[in-house]
Amino acid sequence: MTSSNSSMMSIFLRTIVLLYSISRILSTFASSPDQSDILLEFKNEFKIQKSCEFLDPKTKSWANKSDYCNWHGVMCDTKSDKVIGLDLSCSCLHGRLKPNSSLFRLQHLRSLNLAYNSFLDSTIPAKFNKLMGLERLNLSESSFSGQIPTEIVQLTNLVSLDLSSSSSSSSSSSSSSSSSYSDTPNTLSIEEPSFLRLLALNLRNLRELDMSYVNISSEIPKEFSNMSSLRWLILEKCNLLGIFPSNVFLIPSLHLINLNDNPKLRGQLPDFHVNKSLQRISIYMTSFSGTIPSSLGNLSHLSFLRLSYNNFIGEIPSSIGNLKQLISFHVFSNKLSGNFPSALLNLTQLRTLDLSYNQFSGSLPPNISQLSRLHFFSVRGNSFVGTIPASLFKISSLAHIDLDINHFSDLLGIENISLLSNLKYLFLGGNNYSVNVIPVDLNIFPPLKHLSGLSLSGIPLSTTNITSDFSSNLEFLYLSRCKVTEFPEFIRNNPHLHDLALSNNKMKGQVPDWLWRLPELDYLDLSRNSFSGFNGSLNLSSNAVQGPPFIPSNSIEYLFASKNNFTGELPSSICGSTSLYILDLSNNNFSGSIPWCLGTLMTSLSDLKLHNNSLNGTLPDIFINATKLQTLDISHNLLEGKLPASLINCSSLQVLNLESNKFKDTFPFQLSSLQKLQVLVLRSNKFHGKLHHSDSVWSGFPQLKIIDVSHNDFLSTLPSDYFLNWTGISSKTGNNSTEPDYIGAFLPHQYYASIVLMAKGVSMEMERILKVYTAIDFSGNQLHGQIPESIGVLKELRILNMSSNAFTGHIPSSLAKLTVLESLDLSQNKLSGEIPPELGNLYSLEWINVSHNKLVGSIPQGTQFQRQNCSSYEGNPGLLVSSLKDVCGSHVEPTSQQSEQPESLQEEEEEEGESLSWMAAGIGFAPGVVFGITIGYIVAYYKNEWFMKLFRRTRTC
Repeated sequence: MTSSNSSMMSIFLRTIVLLYSISRILSTFASSPDQSDILLEFKNEFKIQKSCEFLDPKTKSWANKSDYCNWHGVMCDTKSDKVIGLDLSCSCLHGRLKPNSSLFRLQHLRSLNLAYNSFLDSTIPAKFNKLMGLERLNLSESSFSGQIPTEIVQLTNLVSLDLSSSSSSSSSSSSSSSSSYSDTPNTLSIEEPSFLRLLALNLRNLRELDMSYVNISSEIPKEFSNMSSLRWLILEKCNLLGIFPSNVFLIPSLHLINLNDNPKLRGQLPDFHVNKSLQRISIYMTSFSGTIPSSLGNLSHLSFLRLSYNNFIGEIPSSIGNLKQLISFHVFSNKLSGNFPSALLNLTQLRTLDLSYNQFSGSLPPNISQLSRLHFFSVRGNSFVGTIPASLFKISSLAHIDLDINHFSDLLGIENISLLSNLKYLFLGGNNYSVNVIPVDLNIFPPLKHLSGLSLSGIPLSTTNITSDFSSNLEFLYLSRCKVTEFPEFIRNNPHLHDLALSNNKMKGQVPDWLWRLPELDYLDLSRNSFSGFNGSLNLSSNAVQGPPFIPSNSIEYLFASKNNFTGELPSSICGSTSLYILDLSNNNFSGSIPWCLGTLMTSLSDLKLHNNSLNGTLPDIFINATKLQTLDISHNLLEGKLPASLINCSSLQVLNLESNKFKDTFPFQLSSLQKLQVLVLRSNKFHGKLHHSDSVWSGFPQLKIIDVSHNDFLSTLPSDYFLNWTGISSKTGNNSTEPDYIGAFLPHQYYASIVLMAKGVSMEMERILKVYTAIDFSGNQLHGQIPESIGVLKELRILNMSSNAFTGHIPSSLAKLTVLESLDLSQNKLSGEIPPELGNLYSLEWINVSHNKLVGSIPQGTQFQRQNCSSYEGNPGLLVSSLKDVCGSHVEPTSQQSEQPESLQEEEEEEGESLSWMAAGIGFAPGVVFGITIGYIVAYYKNEWFMKLFRRTRTC
């Protein structure tokens, strides 16, 4: 190579190096403005909510000429000045996060937090997969909605992923500041079936996963058990299905698992290995079952255990005493049994102990004061007996004591209650205290300055000489069945009182005027006393109050005033109530028409009961906004005309009772769209026409269980397939719980829908309607033709009354399929042929009446047919005498002695036989009714919101 060529090559190389150096310098200078420009572009994509500017939004410090690495919420790499972290949580950002947002140009991001903003139901953009360096991503509580893109699972470097939100209820109850962050809760969902499996396979470094309130609606794949780095797993209220893989609990690094509020999620706790990582287990309100394993004692660092609202059985293992770090233990509402777990007394760090609503028995330990740090203690709703130990009232840290609904017979040391300076809630009611219990002096409670809830129901009280400084913080006061004779004056200075129960006492005279000046009072039960007058009330049922009612406050929520002597028209002052849920003015002497202004209540009203009065006129068309109305009972009045068209808007209606009025209309097929209607009573009116559509089809009413159209003017035949679509009676519905379930039950105040039906030949008042109870009463009309064979599909039918019509043809043999039928009345028709012998196999049938037809042949030989009264078969001359003798013995024809008996005496004997038959039938229902009363009482007077809070990871701004 020549020297000139060599020189040129050298110049060329130097030029290349120089150009490269210049480009690097230019690139370095250019990179910095690009990052700030991107950040400012992103800032300008959103508005700042004025309602939360007091939080000092982080983007407020962002300015053009300043150093962006010093901007609030921005983190840069110290060497390259690239933006690697962006924390804009609680920054009041308002607007949509668009798919082409400048955010996705910050491709060096490792951490991104956009929590607690308002992105206006934006979908999560798929372009998050452009940020492949992300290790932490938090999009929680920011009003995202729609499907979570599968591209999220491509972020394989993630160690923390938070897509959670809270429920709308918790959002509404949050503070004003937090409500400013987000207009609505997330409505995110996962629609790709493989999403969770891909997440578990791809995000192998993931340590924290929170998808609370995301609608997952699928099973958790077994691959989750292989996420060996996982420390936090929070899947609260995700509509999880199937069986949860129990090996997830055994991930060695796991610190916390929260599966709360997934009622369709099944599973069991595994056998735990020795583990020093797991600190919190919360599986509240799922369908986990089985026993609590003894190996739970291997979790030596466990501090929080919540297993409430599940199906756990058996005893609590003694190994629970090994959990020396345990602070909170919740097993509320399971099926756990045995004595009080004495091993719990070893847990000296315990702050919360909740054994409520299980099947524990025996007595409480006398040395319970060993739990010296206890803050919350509840054994409500068990079967504990004996004496409440005095040592309980020596735990100075206690703020909440709940011993309600057990079988305690005595209490000791209650006088020491004044030493519990932190006490807020004390519930000792609903037990079996001995009649010899010394009355408790209420003067022991005034020193408790923080007392908010007090239940002493069933304990004899001394209310005389109460000091004026009785706690002014009371919110709940339950003193039912306490032998109180005078209205307790000491509550008149309690501005926060909103629940007051004084029922079943011996109070007389006037209800004091000052009661209505308590500004927060919204539930009052003064029933079963002997008050003679009042100036307003919420529950004055079963007293002797006269005159027109007075509504004390527009903020009342429940007005119970049945079984009094109220007169005059319904007061228009009722219409001013802004939040009334239940209005019960039944069993009084009201007259006049139903006021149109009641329509203003229909946005909140759930129960309207005006039965057994003298109301007249038409039923006004006031139900257009009655979407919450569950019970409408206007029976036994003088109402007339047609039914209002707006009744079809009562989408929550369960019970409609129009019995004994003067309504003149056709059958209300327009109400067949009411998907929740279970009871329809039209008895004793002037309804007329057909009981089926013109096309002979019965449609709608999918949940109807009780229908009574008796004693009207219906005139038609019933098509052969008439009963085919009666799904509410043809198939078994409801849960498999042994606890009774009632139609229209409002348990917090022991309030139930009720009806009167004809069954087993007698009029039966049902104060509570079991959901398993089913009945059809078509009696007293002009129905004719054959009884449809399709009636055999109604396999859950218990009461059938077709009497006093003009039915012809044979008794359908398909009735033999009704295996739970208890009462059958086909009397006063024109039925012919034999009684189907198959009916002899209906062993549940307790009452039968086929009298006054044209039946022939033998009576079936089943014992239930043989034990009926003779009158059940009379008026059928074709029935064989020999079979009648089997039923009636030698008294086929009345003897001379019988003939000489006064007619009234014979009727009394028949009624006595019928009553005994009904009593025998009632025995089968008695355990359910007694148990139902017990369950109803559990929640009749008390509210337990104060200890029903769900565990969630605390996240604040």
